[in-house]
Amino acid sequence: VQLVESGGGLVHPGGSLRLSCVASGSIFSFHAMGWYRRTPGRNNEFVGGITSTDGDAYYAHYVKGRFTITRDTAKNTVYLQMNNLKAEDTAVYYCAGADLESGAYDTWGQGTQVTVSS
Repeated sequence: VQLVESGGGLVHPGGSLRLSCVASGSIFSFHAMGWYRRTPGRNNEFVGGITSTDGDAYYAHYVKGRFTITRDTAKNTVYLQMNNLKAEDTAVYYCAGADLESGAYDTWGQGTQVTVSS
């Protein structure tokens, strides 16, 4: 299964963006779907995820209350709604799929750039 992100771009501080991640197969082939981000000089930073079994979403503390992860199982798509964006949210955002057995995120999309700047 391949993952393709879209929806990145340039936004002012306080603005919103919605990222999409389309899977080429069923998202139920993954234990969970997640979002990570990477900035120059920093490791991948976990943003949040959503479980396949019950659709529960969970978030890193630095985005909780601002970001929301949802899914459309009919479209095999996961979304990352980002509100009240800050400059420090600037990064390349990656969609990831977690292995059914190990739970480790090991399937990755190509990434989409999000830039928050005035």
